[in-house]
Amino acid sequence: MASSPAPRPIASSPPRLDDRARDNLLFIRQTMEAAAADTVVSGRGMVSVGAVATLVAPLAHALQSRTAWVLAWLGTACVALLILVGASYRKASRTDRSAIGGAGRKFFLAVLPAMVVGLAMSGALLWRGGIDLLPGIWLCMYGVAVMAGGAFSVRAVPVMGAAFLLLGGIALVAPVSVGDWLMMAGFGGLHLVFGAWVAVRHGG
Repeated sequence: MASSPAPRPIASSPPRLDDRARDNLLFIRQTMEAAAADTVVSGRGMVSVGAVATLVAPLAHALQSRTAWVLAWLGTACVALLILVGASYRKASRTDRSAIGGAGRKFFLAVLPAMVVGLAMSGALLWRGGIDLLPGIWLCMYGVAVMAGGAFSVRAVPVMGAAFLLLGGIALVAPVSVGDWLMMAGFGGLHLVFGAWVAVRHGG
């Protein structure tokens, strides 16, 4: 008597489309969160920038020449940029990550448009005699830049950007005499506070 053939295994049903989509979204979210948690933004660099701005503010406030005042703050901005870029590269090298690739590149590309617009607006205001508006413009445009870049960084970065926007709004309607002190609170104080947070919580 011939033996009956072995029963074929029942094929498992393919995964549902919505299950696969949910798994893909979960993977993307986890990847983005991991990238943000390992931000290339240097907290130590931010602290250094805050210290420089805190020292410059009272010196700039004492200047009698408005041209010298503008040059003092623009020089500070150039020094701050060099500090932040250098510190970010050093942090990236310590963590075996590239500061010009992945989240780092996206961060700097997101920051760039607002910085360029801020520079153009500064030139226009200087040309048209609107120098008194510069503290508010600088604080606001820097806040916009930081919030844009913060989409690719840790949560503290866009929160800092929002604080810059708040200070910038105050500076636009405040007396001219307090502009330097508001910039010290922003470029000095906010960098010190949030930079220390990033340095402690996110690897330097």
